[in-house]
Amino acid sequence: MRNLVPLPYRRVSYQTADFPLTDDGLRTIVGREAYRHTDYIVYREPAGPAIAVAAVEKQSRVPLFSPITRAEWLSPPARTRSVTDHDVDTGIPSAMLAKALDLGLGPDEALVVVGRYEHVNFIAHPEQFEVTIVEAAPPDPPKLWDQVQRVLAVAPIGAMVPRLERIDLRDLAAGVQPRPDGYLFPCRSSGFEDMGAPVHFLDERPARADWTLVGCERSLQIHEHHYGDRPPAADICPRRLTGHRDTPTLLKCCLLERGIQRDGNVVTVPWGATLEEVEEGLKELVGPA
Repeated sequence: MRNLVPLPYRRVSYQTADFPLTDDGLRTIVGREAYRHTDYIVYREPAGPAIAVAAVEKQSRVPLFSPITRAEWLSPPARTRSVTDHDVDTGIPSAMLAKALDLGLGPDEALVVVGRYEHVNFIAHPEQFEVTIVEAAPPDPPKLWDQVQRVLAVAPIGAMVPRLERIDLRDLAAGVQPRPDGYLFPCRSSGFEDMGAPVHFLDERPARADWTLVGCERSLQIHEHHYGDRPPAADICPRRLTGHRDTPTLLKCCLLERGIQRDGNVVTVPWGATLEEVEEGLKELVGPA
């Protein structure tokens, strides 16, 4: 299983081995008691760097402890590494994956981490799994990108590597030819101070001027309501600019007002998405932890 991070991490026991970390040695634990929630045991040598991860089955999950009926190496010593890093929350799969990739582990290896709160967990078969976050900026950092970081720091979501695909509104505006006499952006934000032409913000309902709208369909609808017409426009909609994708992608669209929508590999959240909607969208793409 790619990017296996057992959660909750009480499923993982961390023990000093009183047997050789070999197949024959592992067989000696059959019949020993294990806590009812234990599915994996990380064994370390009493003196030395060797460490390994065993998967175990028990006779029952009902009593507090039950005899082990089966044990096998999920990751033997030759394919297991360990690290102590108190900045890594071992209950966050993406943090575990980031650490494994940073250390250069391959997909046939496992990494045991002694992390934040001294909690121990592991990731087995680490493999880069990217999700592209398409977002417009300014503001900086782009809001959806920042929300993804915040959600990944606390939510039970499968291991993933987020990648920002930034739509720079200033570049879209600069690409309008011929250069307009003014720009109208949907709402006020810093970063538009040096555009070479007057800048206005639709949410402030300025006096009508000769401008090009740098916005989306909803902005055009609002403009038509306020001023009775639709001006020349440069489309900023991440959904329209992105189109079909072969890889997992999260973006936002102001025409979606609540919930999430999935179209193939693309999941859309509202422009003003809540953290709960961002979490739901990521789980739709990656799955829960």
